[in-house]
Amino acid sequence: MSWQTFQDRAPDLAEFGARRLTGSGVAYLATVTDSGAPRLHPVTPIVAPGHLLLFMESTSPKGRDLERGSRYALHCSVEDSGGGGGEFRVAGTGRRVTDPGLRELAVSHASYEPADRYVLFELSVDDAFSTVYDDGEPIRDRFRA
Repeated sequence: MSWQTFQDRAPDLAEFGARRLTGSGVAYLATVTDSGAPRLHPVTPIVAPGHLLLFMESTSPKGRDLERGSRYALHCSVEDSGGGGGEFRVAGTGRRVTDPGLRELAVSHASYEPADRYVLFELSVDDAFSTVYDDGEPIRDRFRA
């Protein structure tokens, strides 16, 4: 499902996820190689109205994984070893986007200047999960499509 549908069905979790994915600067994208091995990359996700997007180099191994149909998991950075700020993880599939309007939307919401050579991917949301800590006690929220 799209980020918009996720947002419509779980607005509080989606708002928390958007804040954690974009506010922490770097998130970590896990994909699966064609041999079945895990692959992990730091990325800078973009949450634009209704969309979860990533720019990357056209030669990126993670892009090849996504184009091949690999599922992904995306996890925000945490502020410290105690999970400061909370954790957010989202999982699903990705697809390469060539729509100029969506690319323009992604560029306008990026926290950096994407190079013209970068390719754009939109990530679907099949599952989302958060953990925040209240006096060391975990409080969890989960959404499944």
